[in-house]
Amino acid sequence: MDYQLPEEMRLLQETVRRFVDRELIPIENDSLEGHKLKADIQAELEEKAQAIGLWLFDVPEEYGGQGFGLTARAVVWAELARTVALPSRNVNIFGPIVSPILYYLNDEQKERYLHPVLKGKLRHCFAQSEPEAGGDPGAMRTTAIRDGDHYVINGMKRYITGASEADFAQVIAATDREKGSRGGISAFLVDMDTSGVKLLRAQKTMMHDRPWEIAFEDVRVPAKNIIGGEGEGFKFAQNWISAGRIRHGARGIGVIERCLELGASYAQQRETFGEKLSTRQSVQWMLVDSFADLHALKLMVFNAAAKHDAGEDIRYDSYMCKYLGDTKSFEAADNCMQIHGGMGLTTDLPIERMWRDQRSFIITEGPTEILKMALARHVLRQYGD
Repeated sequence: MDYQLPEEMRLLQETVRRFVDRELIPIENDSLEGHKLKADIQAELEEKAQAIGLWLFDVPEEYGGQGFGLTARAVVWAELARTVALPSRNVNIFGPIVSPILYYLNDEQKERYLHPVLKGKLRHCFAQSEPEAGGDPGAMRTTAIRDGDHYVINGMKRYITGASEADFAQVIAATDREKGSRGGISAFLVDMDTSGVKLLRAQKTMMHDRPWEIAFEDVRVPAKNIIGGEGEGFKFAQNWISAGRIRHGARGIGVIERCLELGASYAQQRETFGEKLSTRQSVQWMLVDSFADLHALKLMVFNAAAKHDAGEDIRYDSYMCKYLGDTKSFEAADNCMQIHGGMGLTTDLPIERMWRDQRSFIITEGPTEILKMALARHVLRQYGD
């Protein structure tokens, strides 16, 4: 069995790696202003992304994009994760950010929302998480009640990235709370300037990110703004999140690889008590653990991505990719920080940023415990009889 990436994927990998090494890693300490790219750097990187053929790489060809499959996207995500020059979330140097849910819109909705997004004229956010229903969408309290040719939405959303800059939101709300996630959750397109939509506050987090709390108070949304039909919202959200979980795994690949580069290099330079750190068994084992995790994660992520590209169901694969990708990359960042000692705590190096970001990803888009709970049910069904 051949576990190598196809030649075209290896060429893509080399292209992105050169881009990261030449254009991004050198500017890591000066690229961001708060949690956003500086405007001049953003413009410069957009031009360079177009020059190497990565503009709209994750947009389907029918909408003017490159149409990369999940395997190719995972290759790009893994290489980009080797640097902290870009924001942790909402990286848009490769073109406007397009939520995959927007491709499910009907023709009228695409004309009003999708096409302006692709042209950079509109921005959007995804509003699902709530104070009482983060990892458990079935407990969602935001409701959308049909009232004639409108739905009336009431509730609160939390940890919504990009809400302050969004022109519209994809809002996930309960249309039948008794059904919960089994046909009771729907998705809506909600213009952010609609009466009753209120941005409450930007939340400060340990990451370079500022998500928002949003209140919806008697927000009247035309019935034609529902995505798909009633009860299909959870399906749309989960389809998008499954690919997003592969992204977590791919990101883990890049983070572990960069930590190995930094850790091994420093261990061969730094001397303590007359010997290089690289001669210490405790340091060697840290590096070996990360090296083994990197190998395992590559096999898992690219296998899952290839299965997705072949049309197979990767729900449980995506759970494992996120669970292992996030936890093992955090361990790698933690070990790298330990190897560097006091230097690892400074912002002179990218280690502390990777450490903070990877710790946050263990929680977002599916906490580890919930993923393991779902995987446990799968394992018991498969092996328990």
